[in-house]
Amino acid sequence: MGDDAALIPAPADPAKWADWRLELEQFRAKQISPEITAAYDRPEFLWARNNIVCGMVMMFDREFYDPASDTFKVDEFVARHRRDFGSLDALVLWQAYPRIGFDSRNQFDHYTLAPKLRKAVDQLHALGVKAYLAYNPWDTGTHRSSKPDPQAIAALVSEYDFDGIFLDTLREGDSALRNALDAVKPGVVMESELALPIGSMAANHASWAQWFDDSEAPGVMRNRWIERHHMMHLIRRWDQDHSGELQMAWMNGAGILVWENIFGSWNGWNNRDKAILRSMIPVRKRFADLFENGSWEPLVATTLDGVYASRWSQGSTSLWTLVNRTEHVAKGHALSVSTDGSTRLFDLIRGIEIDHGDLEIAARWIGAVLAISSSKVDEDFKQFLGEQAKRFIPYANPLARVLPIIQRTPAPKSTKRAVEGECVTLGPGPRKVVSRMWARECGDYCSAQVGGSSAVSVHYEKSFEHNVEIGFVAVQRHEVTNRQFLEFVERGYQPKHADSFLKHWVNRKPLEADLDKPVVFVDLEDARAYTKWAGLRLPTEIEWQLAMSEVPAFHNEIWNWTESEHSDGHTQFSILKGGCHWEAKGSGWYADSGQRSPDWSSKYLHFYPSLDRSETIGFRCAIDIR
Repeated sequence: MGDDAALIPAPADPAKWADWRLELEQFRAKQISPEITAAYDRPEFLWARNNIVCGMVMMFDREFYDPASDTFKVDEFVARHRRDFGSLDALVLWQAYPRIGFDSRNQFDHYTLAPKLRKAVDQLHALGVKAYLAYNPWDTGTHRSSKPDPQAIAALVSEYDFDGIFLDTLREGDSALRNALDAVKPGVVMESELALPIGSMAANHASWAQWFDDSEAPGVMRNRWIERHHMMHLIRRWDQDHSGELQMAWMNGAGILVWENIFGSWNGWNNRDKAILRSMIPVRKRFADLFENGSWEPLVATTLDGVYASRWSQGSTSLWTLVNRTEHVAKGHALSVSTDGSTRLFDLIRGIEIDHGDLEIAARWIGAVLAISSSKVDEDFKQFLGEQAKRFIPYANPLARVLPIIQRTPAPKSTKRAVEGECVTLGPGPRKVVSRMWARECGDYCSAQVGGSSAVSVHYEKSFEHNVEIGFVAVQRHEVTNRQFLEFVERGYQPKHADSFLKHWVNRKPLEADLDKPVVFVDLEDARAYTKWAGLRLPTEIEWQLAMSEVPAFHNEIWNWTESEHSDGHTQFSILKGGCHWEAKGSGWYADSGQRSPDWSSKYLHFYPSLDRSETIGFRCAIDIR
């Protein structure tokens, strides 16, 4: 036990549990302080106690954001999560990684350039959902804000009415951030990603419990043990089996982080784990006072192999939270308790009354036994039992995950018979092309490979062999210029969503010195519209690579759009080629930047037009030769 022991493991031998519990009590007595207690009793922070289910959403996820209407689909998103997971109490609005680094815009720009964000936060609040801002302290290589980070974060909290700050890669938020937040809004919770030090618990009211490895006999989460009002959210984001997190949360009265779109890679929850959470949450919320203020007795004896229990008691009421560690149904007399004239027993997961401690817990499932005074068994409680009985769907094993199908938008045919400017001509026929890509958490041409109980491997170079049939096509040697794009705009082009469109122009015209430079601040739809107007089209990723590989001493100043758009219903992305003059330095979390060889491909997640249009991305055209 100590400041590094984020989870205190339990001894496997039940004979040692009593001594272990005594050591826990002595440890807590030494660590708890009036300062910590007072911090969690402040009225403005009380909401964090019942922030049980915290979601994590990529703000550009097409389930959450609709590019056609340029709005956030808050109502539908919250409804689906409450239907699938039983609750959604807070939502982390993730904004920048893994795309930040393609240009100089910083993490805060990814909030200020998001469309109608304040309206989305207001909608969350109207639905009873708190909103978290994500802070990436490693973002030091993009352009600097005019304010220090604590003040920049506080300004966003004030502008968008955020309720919490998720501290990406940090163990704690410091006093400078705490003071800045308190100055603009009361009750803004700081939630650390890594193990929060005991000495920082007074300033940080919540923390992630990410990648906690439990002992066979369920251990105790240190910070939950020290301060019962400290909320911790269990998460193993790349796992396909979340029963371990659910069991740890259940035995500790803690919360869960629900995260399915992991930086652009889909890892949806299976039906069994959703059902467990749906059964767990109503119990945790109905008996919140018992979990937060009652007496907690970790690891009380059970009589079923592989089944463990904790006891939560307050006055005449006791609640046992149980977990079945085995891969088979556990059935029988689990607890040495029985009814009498004044006390009744209930199985809260199955929603039934029981005479003794007789239980049936599905494989890797949870159980709950309540001993309650007969006088408290009223109509409201009976209704609660009936609802629990309806929720109980004991899937024995995780069902096969349904992965979104990634679809590619086909390249159109050009209509023009000739193209101005120098071109590289490609002859028709089959080609074997090898491209390279940096493997990141957003995946490559599909989602990152997930599975087992380990984190996905990221940050390494990966090669891909493409066997393709190339038509008779010509690809321009140079990008479309501001001068050429000006003619298109003067003919009447106006995008549906104009945020950041030709941001570098002045009064809808490029500077004289920039006329023959490549046009930038155009998104994929702008580029497609230009090529259609010109009777041309965008080259595919492979056509671009083959053509530019024939250009001696190839050198590119900006990334290029290619006709390589993909979507899985959640994430849209395109493949960029060419590299650029801009290079983000200072962190390995940044996306690809700097100049690249023609065989390099970069996965570019589509966010919103305001952010997809970039100072470092333009395009060149292709034409089908007839």
